[in-house]
Amino acid sequence: MSGLAALIFDVDGTLADTERDGHRIAFNRAFAEAALDWHWSVELYGKLLAISGGKERIRFYLQQYCPDFQPPYNPTVPEKSEFIADLHAAKTKHYQELLADGAIPLRPGVRRLLDEARTQAVRLAIATTSALPNATALLEQTLDPSWFEVIAAGDLVPAKKPAPDIYEYVLAKMGLTPGECLVFEDSQHGLQAAHQAGLKTVVTVNDYTQGQDFTDAILLLNHLGEPEQPFTVLAGEVPDDASYLDMALVRHLHSAF
Repeated sequence: MSGLAALIFDVDGTLADTERDGHRIAFNRAFAEAALDWHWSVELYGKLLAISGGKERIRFYLQQYCPDFQPPYNPTVPEKSEFIADLHAAKTKHYQELLADGAIPLRPGVRRLLDEARTQAVRLAIATTSALPNATALLEQTLDPSWFEVIAAGDLVPAKKPAPDIYEYVLAKMGLTPGECLVFEDSQHGLQAAHQAGLKTVVTVNDYTQGQDFTDAILLLNHLGEPEQPFTVLAGEVPDDASYLDMALVRHLHSAF
């Protein structure tokens, strides 16, 4: 059994509840700015989250809900793929504005665990299908990007989650084996990606993912917890006196599975 060397974190839904009140709102603002009559409701966006990646999500929406849509004529943006890219870029701008306004806080326990990991010289990395500007914007507003040895995001690899590519990329960049790492995810796609890469994974669910299949997670929680805000264990086992995830519990989980 290899010792624990690194923690690898997903971003959206894991570090912060970014989806419903962050990305969804930013998409809708971008649609309105482009004079589109589209609106992604909370319910619809939950369905669209089955598609990993923002540009991919727009393309899927066009195919499934607006199959006859043609982008407004613009000689400088002749192709639908370029229209999607521009629309997604506008969405990224709105998302970053929401972050700058402090509208998207970290989830319980995230900063505390990261601080403790850093004091113990445990290496940190990011593995997300979110666009790199979105990932770094969240880190800049809530943490410090320099804490993370690798920030793997967006279109860096050919296939997005649930493919394992992004995790395999992180492992290669850090020169680590799967047995030396522990992953934190919030979604079934993220868990599948980590599991296929041979990584042990703790899942913290949110409103959009709580009904998904997390059979392969070593621990399923509502959040990481704080001393004054205990977590709820949804699946898996922790010591009877554990009420929040600290590095002692992380090491226990890593060695036990």
